[in-house]
Amino acid sequence: MAEIDGGGGGGKHKGKKRGKKLSTRVDFTPMVDLGFLLITFFMLTTSMNKPQTMEINMPVKEDITPEEESKVKASQAITLLLAKDDKVVYYFINPKTGEPETPMITDYSKGGIRATLLKESKSRNPYVDSIAVYKQQLNIGQINEATYRANTNRIKGWKDGLIVVIKASDKSKYKNMIDILDEMLICNIGRYAIVDITDVELEMLKGVNLD
Repeated sequence: MAEIDGGGGGGKHKGKKRGKKLSTRVDFTPMVDLGFLLITFFMLTTSMNKPQTMEINMPVKEDITPEEESKVKASQAITLLLAKDDKVVYYFINPKTGEPETPMITDYSKGGIRATLLKESKSRNPYVDSIAVYKQQLNIGQINEATYRANTNRIKGWKDGLIVVIKASDKSKYKNMIDILDEMLICNIGRYAIVDITDVELEMLKGVNLD
């Protein structure tokens, strides 16, 4: 609080009259109490940030033959090769011949690998669009967090859903790996794996015009 004290004493003075000297003193003591009240208020009303994690749904191990296992991988998998200059080369395996199909080149833009992943995921998982509906229900309080996670995990773990195999070349950047993992989250891809690139795939990249 600001206080103004009048200086100078009383009594009569002879000669020229002088004005009274005023001294100003600011008292900040009440501000300490106000500061503690504000700190307490924000501590009680502010919610802590929840850590953002990326879930990986592992497929259930079943008793299937190697021939059936290869057939499932060929029909469900897409392989992404992280190449130089922020490019992504992807290809599918022909389920009949077991050989890689013609590789395609794209990038990390919204209309690039994201559009491809969304298209392939929807063609294999008819329930993937329901995740957005559950997200909206969670935001408006119709369902709780546990119900939302249970439903999304069930959809992402769809047995016939898309499986993404990610392989980074030595010409790619660390940022490329972060970007592609972000795409897995954005596209609601529940099953993906990061594995080493093979010599055959390195030769494939050399034969693709990335310029």
